[in-house]
Amino acid sequence: MESKIYNQTGKPVGSIDLPESIFGVPWNADLVHEVIRLMNSNSRMNIAHTKTRGEVRGGGKKPWKQKGTGRARHGSSRSPIWVGGGVAHGPRNDKNFDRKINKKVRAKALYAILSRKFKEGEILFVDSFNFTAPKAKEAKGILGSLASIKGFEKLSTKKANTAIIALDRKSSTIEKSFQNFGNVCVEEFRNINPVSVLNHTYLIIMNPADSLKLLTAKTSKLQANIASPSLLKRA
Repeated sequence: MESKIYNQTGKPVGSIDLPESIFGVPWNADLVHEVIRLMNSNSRMNIAHTKTRGEVRGGGKKPWKQKGTGRARHGSSRSPIWVGGGVAHGPRNDKNFDRKINKKVRAKALYAILSRKFKEGEILFVDSFNFTAPKAKEAKGILGSLASIKGFEKLSTKKANTAIIALDRKSSTIEKSFQNFGNVCVEEFRNINPVSVLNHTYLIIMNPADSLKLLTAKTSKLQANIASPSLLKRA
């Protein structure tokens, strides 16, 4: 499995052999959907909050006597069926939406997404970006040059969720150069996750040789931990 490597002007400068275990994984829609759902649940922010009838101020006195009025019996004016009363089964900011995701399952979902994007021609390998200083103008020119590559024309026209630029190592110069582009996200390749990759059309991987080493090393470590004899011992 081989792919071309381009420079920042959009010209091919070489090629790279891609690991089959990362870019040749069959698509598994059910697995990807489950991982995306759990990750979205884990990132959910609890903001909305309603008070129960026990938390609403007032309502301690019985509105009227139990019998003899001809009206329905009530014990508190803060009942959920009263205006100004508490809310039954409303949203609470103390609810826990955290869900457990197995590392192996999350990794497999990421590889399935990477394989799908590679098959559809949405992954671009670039050797490096050369910035002497943070310059948004140069960053815009680079995106325009990369858009000249067949299949990546939307890099210069798509207004939202266009691409993730995955760096082999942290670079504040590159991050600052692209920080004013709302349709481009810059992060380290080792930190990419299924949600961010799936939410963007393109994935631009810088210095793919070193970037893929980080991912394959993480994969090997994960597989070693799973197959570790100490984890397979029985009491």
